Formats: sequence, C-alpha cells, structure tokens
Amino acid sequence: MPTYTYRTINPDGSDGDVFEIEQPASDAALTRHPLSGLPVRREFHAPNLGTKYSAGEIKRKVTDKAYLEKQGFTRYERDKLTGVYHKTAGTDGAAPDTIRPGDLD
Repeated sequence: MPTYTYRTINPDGSDGDVFEIEQPASDAALTRHPLSGLPVRREFHAPNLGTKYSAGEIKRKVTDKAYLEKQGFTRYERDKLTGVYHKTAGTDGAAPDTIRPGDLD
C-alpha cells in the first residue's frame, strides 16, 4: 500500500505539520486530518526508482569484481593498519598488486 504525505493547513492559511499515512491508491485523497480535523493537502514527491543510475545500483557495480574487470578497471583497497593498498579487482598486468605509502610520490 502506498504511503502518502499530507500537510495540514492552519486556520490562518499558513502551512502546518506534515504527516504520512498509508492508504490504498484507489481511495480518494484526504481532505481533513484524521485526528485534529484540520484541512489538509497532499504533498507530492518525486518517486524513488531503482534505475541503472541510482545510488544503490552504482554502489553494487563498484563493489562487483567481475563488473569492474569487464569494464577494464583496477580497484585497490587500503589496509587500515599498514596504509598499504592491495589490488582487489582488475587483470591489468601493468598494475601492481600492492601500493605502499610513498610509492606514488
């Protein structure tokens, strides 16, 4: 069931509190707050769709070793104790397996 966001309208016409309510899409929009009886209006928000450019999909791709190697990338992860970077993805023979602090200076 979808969750809708509503805003109460104060007696002076100014915006009031915001609340969310689950209701079937087939139901009509609320006109009054269920508890206070104040008039309300529905607030519209952009939908959150999981597309190929969503944050979750991008995170999945950069952590997927097979995807990175297919795209030709090499990924390194830093060891928190030693500061050494270890190769975790990539098949490029020219890319070193480890990078120590100071190697890039």
